[in-house]
Amino acid sequence: MSQILFSDMPISTDIKRAVADMGFEKATPIQAGVIPLFMAGKDVVAQSETGSGKTAAFAIPLIERIDPKKKGVQALVLCPTRELAVQVAGECARLLQYRKQIHVLPVYGGQPIERQIDMLRRGVHIVIGTPGRILDHLERKTLSLAGVTSLVLDEADEMLDMGFSDDIVNIMTHLESSPVKAFFSATLPAYIRTMINKFMNDPQTVTIASSEMTVSSVRQMYFDIEYRLKTDILCRCIDLYSVKRGIIFCNTRRMVDELVTQLQARGYAVDGLHGDMRQALRDRVMNSFRAGGVQLLAASDVAGRGIDVENIDVVFNYDLPQDEEDYVHRIGRTGRAGKDGLAISLVCGRDIYKLKSIERFARTTVHRQKVPTQTDVHNMTSTRLFDKIRDTIKLGHLTPYIDMVDQICGDAHTPMDIAAALLKMHAPIPPVEVRTERPAPPPRASSGYVRSADRPGRSDRGGERSGERSSSGGASSYFKKRSVSRDKGPSKGFERR
Repeated sequence: MSQILFSDMPISTDIKRAVADMGFEKATPIQAGVIPLFMAGKDVVAQSETGSGKTAAFAIPLIERIDPKKKGVQALVLCPTRELAVQVAGECARLLQYRKQIHVLPVYGGQPIERQIDMLRRGVHIVIGTPGRILDHLERKTLSLAGVTSLVLDEADEMLDMGFSDDIVNIMTHLESSPVKAFFSATLPAYIRTMINKFMNDPQTVTIASSEMTVSSVRQMYFDIEYRLKTDILCRCIDLYSVKRGIIFCNTRRMVDELVTQLQARGYAVDGLHGDMRQALRDRVMNSFRAGGVQLLAASDVAGRGIDVENIDVVFNYDLPQDEEDYVHRIGRTGRAGKDGLAISLVCGRDIYKLKSIERFARTTVHRQKVPTQTDVHNMTSTRLFDKIRDTIKLGHLTPYIDMVDQICGDAHTPMDIAAALLKMHAPIPPVEVRTERPAPPPRASSGYVRSADRPGRSDRGGERSGERSSSGGASSYFKKRSVSRDKGPSKGFERR
């Protein structure tokens, strides 16, 4: 599907101005396909991934269908997570900068419900929330859906996988009219199609092929390493690529906490984000990450779904995800808005088979790279420092500092001594390389057997962690896997064959 200009789309001048202020001129394929249909009152099923511009695809027509003169809720957006609800509300707020008379409210658990009730009483046109909290308001009769003319299910497959199927059906029964509906989903399994057939009226389908998704704008690489070296190699990559803002994905909440502790001990500005954290703490972490107070964010998949931060340099897969779809969601956090992104995966042992499955699913290639050494990191850091020095010299205005150098030279020091001392203070210390390979075992003179040369010794490889999922179940089962290293070396008196 070819891209078209927002200026040529059937949207109001106010929205065109807001879109232009956000820096966008061309509509993405999903936006070009959905906006005209939704605005024309057609039910839409949109299959697209994170980062494809899907939020604006439903937010723009949803806003255009609002009548600000009418009181009460006219549009409802359901999201699987609190973070995604906040993200969608923020996107709507940016699009509404020239339509201040239209009000948006994110509604989710973990926030005081009294505050939400107060805002609903004052008058809200668009409600964006999680199914559980929306249902809570409906049962309290603090929210009425009688005037809703637009309904959106964002990441519908994720919501049903997390166990919100009954809640969504219950919410649908509170709709007194027949609003225009849009279902956005990365995949369309059987249970999604059943819901489409039950609740939608002659829906139009817009499908974005994998080659048109944001995966193509992300440079993807992996390092094949031993499990015990994971954190060391991660740190080298952070330093080598001079990461100013990055996300590190882990498969479990426990791994997020452990990694944050390890990285903080090494001096990195890092914090964690996962489903066990209180909402107030999650908001504080995200605000710090957006403001630049935190350089790195370690996150689980569930918490990471709602991360919407500009200019993510690198996404690290500390653990490869159990689901291939999660890989696409993860790397979609970088390489947005036409910018190049970088995704680095740390692969250990049998993870290579999982990586091949991801490549087939996403129709992409993840390139193997040589593991960076400490010398590589030192050389790159030194090069950046020297380039910065050269640029500073070119800019000039060095007279006050030259006077300071002259003053120190008067104490029997040469300019070369001063330059060397400054580099010693600010340049990285040359590394002493540590052998990462296991040394060959010494020969056994008195043994009655010889270890077979073509078999490895005990593996240091760690097990695979299961992904983070809701314990409440859902429309599809999620099985946890665990691989265990069984290579324990030969028994005494025997030789391996």
